Amino acid sequence: MRSVCIDGFNLALEKGTGIATYGRSILSIAPQIGLETQALFGPETVTPGKSFLNEAVIAGAAREQRLRPSQRATRNIQTFLSQFGRTARPIQTTGDVIWPSGQGAPVNALWAAQDLFSRARRCYRLHDRFTPVSFDDDHTPLPDLMHWTMPQPLFAPGRPNIYTIHDLIPLRLPHTTLHDRQAFLKLHEAVARRADRILVVSEATQRDVMRILKVDEDRVINTYQAVFLPLELTQRTDAATADEIDRIFGLEWKSYYLHFGAIEPKKNLGRLSEAYLSSGSTTPFVQVGAPGWLHQAETALLEQVERDGRPAAGQIRRYEYTSLSLLISLIRGARAVLFPSLYEGFGLPVLEAMTLSTAVLTSNVGALAEIAGDAALLVDPYDVQSIAQGIRALDSDHDLVADLQARGLAQAELFTLDRYKSRLSQAYTI
Repeated sequence: MRSVCIDGFNLALEKGTGIATYGRSILSIAPQIGLETQALFGPETVTPGKSFLNEAVIAGAAREQRLRPSQRATRNIQTFLSQFGRTARPIQTTGDVIWPSGQGAPVNALWAAQDLFSRARRCYRLHDRFTPVSFDDDHTPLPDLMHWTMPQPLFAPGRPNIYTIHDLIPLRLPHTTLHDRQAFLKLHEAVARRADRILVVSEATQRDVMRILKVDEDRVINTYQAVFLPLELTQRTDAATADEIDRIFGLEWKSYYLHFGAIEPKKNLGRLSEAYLSSGSTTPFVQVGAPGWLHQAETALLEQVERDGRPAAGQIRRYEYTSLSLLISLIRGARAVLFPSLYEGFGLPVLEAMTLSTAVLTSNVGALAEIAGDAALLVDPYDVQSIAQGIRALDSDHDLVADLQARGLAQAELFTLDRYKSRLSQAYTI
């Protein structure tokens, strides 16, 4: 059986990121399309002969290390040598380490090369060279495909190298991130030249990659994404879910709005909050998300209104984090999910809401409009009054909300697991 190896750069994160979710979805789908799964990690330490310890290090949260001067000198030498190649060796799983998923290792085989990712990034930054990675073992089957789930200055010689580019936001909306734009473009151009195939998750990103990175159309495949939600949560009765959100939040079923995601400029929470406050809506508004980069401007107005004790501010509930099970309940119970983001590579919250039969208000541009189709209330994300008008429409028109729920379920059928499996299988045929 052929095997695919993905990088484990994000996989061991407990709360995860969008890219971690993407990687886990690949590991879930690959066996269903006839592929064994492997993962390549770069832990801070690898101890020969200590399988249990090595797996525990891989599955655990990374810790920040402070280097002594002598260690910095050693690191500089290692960084220079990285361009000449690194060797990944197998980590034997013991079944005793519990991963963030609550189960054992999510793959058929684990590979590790100490400090692989950070050393490769330093090597590329200082020496302008990608790090080649070889796999060395007489007993573990070597991977047939290498899939880097985000651009990395790494490649695996002797096998196809597939890279996923989720978006080009630091170049398209440079004011919304803290990236080094020159370094970002340089790495992505280098990945575009080296990749045997590039995967994207929307036609909008596909167009960006082709236009900005000058990649031919036949080398870029749009796989979209799919929603992976536990059945035990999605199949709970409406009554049980309604009771849960009432007991925990004091919220009534389908009687509040919801926004979820990191608080950062591209999520547009600042304009959304302003639009909600100016709409005159008395429907509670729940915001779930931890502060991200440049978050201060996104919450400044709301914090000022709260300090002033304005009545409308009392309708807004803010939570930094909820569990996945509670977030699913909040999505199911919302009158609508409000997600007028400025730019997304895909827009998973929109698909999640539609899949869970919740109406959606989102942006009329880019990937969000593409994913939503005619199944969401589309607004101009830069126009506060356009967003406010949309909120007022959701407030007053019960038939509109019901229609959006029905259309959303139908639209979500375009992104089912079966369709995703078909697209991923095509992408891996190389």
